[in-house]
Amino acid sequence: MKQNFWRVFAAGVGVALLTSAYDRTNSISTMTKAANAFLSSLDAGQKAKAKLSFQGDERVFWHYIPTDDIPGRFNKPRMGLILADMNSAQRALAHSLLAAGLSQSGYIKAATIMSLEDILKVMEKDTKGRRNPEKYHFSVFGEPSDTGTWGYRVEGHHVSVHFTVTNGKLAGTPTFFGANPHEIRQGERKGLRVLAAEEDLGRDLLNALDDGQKKTAIVAAEAYKDILTEASRKASLQGQPNGLSAQKMNSRQRALLMKLLDEYVYNVPDQVAQSRLEKIKKAGNNLWFAWAGSTEKGGPHYYRVAGPTFLIEYDNTQNDANHSHTVWREFEGDFGLDLLAEHYKRSH
Repeated sequence: MKQNFWRVFAAGVGVALLTSAYDRTNSISTMTKAANAFLSSLDAGQKAKAKLSFQGDERVFWHYIPTDDIPGRFNKPRMGLILADMNSAQRALAHSLLAAGLSQSGYIKAATIMSLEDILKVMEKDTKGRRNPEKYHFSVFGEPSDTGTWGYRVEGHHVSVHFTVTNGKLAGTPTFFGANPHEIRQGERKGLRVLAAEEDLGRDLLNALDDGQKKTAIVAAEAYKDILTEASRKASLQGQPNGLSAQKMNSRQRALLMKLLDEYVYNVPDQVAQSRLEKIKKAGNNLWFAWAGSTEKGGPHYYRVAGPTFLIEYDNTQNDANHSHTVWREFEGDFGLDLLAEHYKRSH
């Protein structure tokens, strides 16, 4: 199974290398073609699992815990068709669908995070299959088309990405990536940090602040146990943010803030990234950087960047601060709800 995963991963990386070409094409068209190719490859039983209704609560249900933990916590299974229940051709098409919703760097992050399940399997001596790089679920909601209303989700442990197409417009949130271990500390992959930039760029910004600015930016001496929004259907922390305002930063510090924001913006293809950049541009200096926990590398820490319409959170506290969570959320745009509201308003 492990060899099969890496074979598909290698094929998927080939797909991801094409994302520079995707940036020059229409992201919606790419997603539509990938979704229809994936669905067409499935038999009736597989399609019944993969193809779900656009209406109802399932499309806005999400979580980043392992699949085996979902029923016990929510009294329901994680929906969608898993990679383990696909043949090699179908897995390649599934990875193409995942790559269609991410940039080259975003897809590599997602696929590498999936591969960490093999590391956890060894570390935890898992014999029951809880840790499995093929337990990632692919769900398509509605009928894929360039102009209709539909969406898709790829989700499993530490990967949860969501895309919604409405009347020729595209939303790509929430976008969640996590890593356990955050840094592999032994074995043949020692030193690998999938989310290294997310940690390092946040720390670079903190370290660039003077003592007075740090006092304002550090909002809690102890890091939170998880991202504060967790897997809520609507992002929390909307309203007056705290921390250090970008207005109180000098030009070098603002440049570091923009570099940190870019790391989250460019996990997705150009059409979605441009939407994120527009939100950042519209916010101007109405951006807030907050830190909690240790300022020393290796200690439990958390940060967030909040704007009027979006929220970034990063947390690394679990497993002796070697287990990280990151998310991009939008207060009105998660799951394309703002696009849907606009569409329904015009339709009526």
